[in-house]
Amino acid sequence: MKRILATGTAAVAALGLMAAPAEAASAVQIYRVYFDSPGRDTGSNTSLNGEWVQLRNTGRTARQLRGYRLRDRTGYTYVFGSYVLRGKATVKVRTGKGRNTTANRYWNRRWYVWNNTGDTAYLQYPNKRNADICSWTAKGDWKYC
Repeated sequence: MKRILATGTAAVAALGLMAAPAEAASAVQIYRVYFDSPGRDTGSNTSLNGEWVQLRNTGRTARQLRGYRLRDRTGYTYVFGSYVLRGKATVKVRTGKGRNTTANRYWNRRWYVWNNTGDTAYLQYPNKRNADICSWTAKGDWKYC
């Protein structure tokens, strides 16, 4: 009986009828993007830090984000150093300069990353595979993903 089942399963697989296993959703996800900072885009540090991407750990287990990448469609990339995101916690990656804390990480850029007219944020594992993706159009200033 076992042999027949194994042979049957092999035959189904050979015909390409077996479904591929579903990829599990990443525990760390893009939660919200504030792509159009308040006021005019003057390039001031306050204005730069008004645009950010908020990541959320949906699991109960803390996650080490060392080597994770956050990038836009153009290729501007923020790479996490050693940073642990607690379970059920969030962190904002702000575009401008600042002092890193558990709640805020700073990209230290001198100009904006996220396009107000539409863009895509990619959260990537250290191996550069996508963990999560969030896209938006010019509607509004921010988006929940």
